Amino acid sequence: MAATTAVRGVKKKVKKKSGSVILTLTLYTSIVLMMFGMMFSLWFFLTESGSNLRYMMADTLISTQHRHWAVYLIGQEELNKRVDNYWKQFDKFAEIKDQKLVQVNKPVETKVVEKKPLVQIEPIEGKNFKGKLLIVNDAKKLRIAVPGKAGKGEKVSAMVKRLGAVAGVNAGGFVDPEWKGNGFQPTGIVISGGKIFYNDGDMNTANHIVAIDKEGRMIAGKYKPSELLQMGVQEAVTFAPRFIVNGVGQIKSQADGWGVAPRTAMAQKADGTIMFAIIDGRQPGYSIGATLYDIQQIFLEKGAVTAANLDGGSSTVLVHDNQIVNRPSSEYGERYLPTAWLVFDNPTSAPIRNIWEGLDPSKIDASKW
Repeated sequence: MAATTAVRGVKKKVKKKSGSVILTLTLYTSIVLMMFGMMFSLWFFLTESGSNLRYMMADTLISTQHRHWAVYLIGQEELNKRVDNYWKQFDKFAEIKDQKLVQVNKPVETKVVEKKPLVQIEPIEGKNFKGKLLIVNDAKKLRIAVPGKAGKGEKVSAMVKRLGAVAGVNAGGFVDPEWKGNGFQPTGIVISGGKIFYNDGDMNTANHIVAIDKEGRMIAGKYKPSELLQMGVQEAVTFAPRFIVNGVGQIKSQADGWGVAPRTAMAQKADGTIMFAIIDGRQPGYSIGATLYDIQQIFLEKGAVTAANLDGGSSTVLVHDNQIVNRPSSEYGERYLPTAWLVFDNPTSAPIRNIWEGLDPSKIDASKW
């Protein structure tokens, strides 16, 4: 009986000692984490390298639907200032005169040239991102497509299938109240087949646009709808910025690249070839995303003379042969969108109709599904 009691006493002492060790380890761990947190905060907010990361993170949030979260990184005043500076920068890029380096009307050479396929897809990647490059060898084969029914946007894959397109990429921006929008209401202007489908301003309200004219030349910058019609623009959506002008990149460094995100952008080479960069993002271990500077460098290496940003983030998608080729970032799958750049064998016969005809833009409820 005494022996049993002694053994039990030893067990109790071991338990008390074990509990004391755990308590001590927990205390040490808490102290270490607290010290690490203090050191990280000092580095994050007070050093140049930490501040560079902080502003990169803020820019990433600014280019997403969670812009307001950037307040916790840089404060409301700095957030407002940064957004304002970006738009001033975009307007400045748009003011540079296009020297029309694209030679879409070059005389046909007499020697036999191997015919290129209508579209080609190549993988592209960088330090933190992976994606696809869609090459369209005839810019006149592009059309801006819109949803088939009024009241709700449409997935790019659905537009491609419904309209019989070869390939499709998301296009312009749209009204997205509380980030739950139905994808039906574009921002700015939409032109398809040379006709204005949608315009939320008047004919003299300038918008940042990405477009193709009747000769197959890419137009990007800030223009009034009246100017676009005079210029013979056939297809257009609103988005910004134009970041390669006359073969010169306008974004000078990663710090000015508007954060890291999934992206879609469009460019044209001097021979008229159109390129779309479709960059996956928000997927650690696969692809985090790219800055506009990253995409600018890819396009310049490929010979782009003009390039502009399109809607990105959760909207970024590439469809070819009725299959989604990239890896969209949204866990819910493709977004419902108001516009897409589609490639057709016979674009003039594509049954694209104006679903906004007769609608007052101010009375569209973009949150009602």
